[in-house]
Amino acid sequence: MDAQHIHAVSWFEIPVEDFERARKFYSTIFDYEMPTQDFEGTKMGILPYDQDKGIGGAIAKSEHHTPAKEGVALYLTADPDLSAVLDRIEDAGGSVITGKSAVGNQGYVAIFDDTEGNRLGLHSNG
Repeated sequence: MDAQHIHAVSWFEIPVEDFERARKFYSTIFDYEMPTQDFEGTKMGILPYDQDKGIGGAIAKSEHHTPAKEGVALYLTADPDLSAVLDRIEDAGGSVITGKSAVGNQGYVAIFDDTEGNRLGLHSNG
């Protein structure tokens, strides 16, 4: 595989109904001031990531974005320890579905529902 195809994912968008509610939720759980932008009729809030090293994503509101608990499973990076992010989910208006669990030698995962009706996961190495 050449250097241009190292990752299977290049970008993701988490659909939201109420943009400001979702922005507050994700800003709170990641302890991060989320920047926003409009892109061709879609309002986006950019999630934290290293543009030089990682895969980026955003919360997104448009007529083509519909939140869902079923479908693709998406795990957001919560390094160094997902416990810090997980501990803020319920106070921010979300629900923890499964707590922190080890995944062999691949780190830890947890599952949560956000304020918009999406079911997502968290992953960390610690």
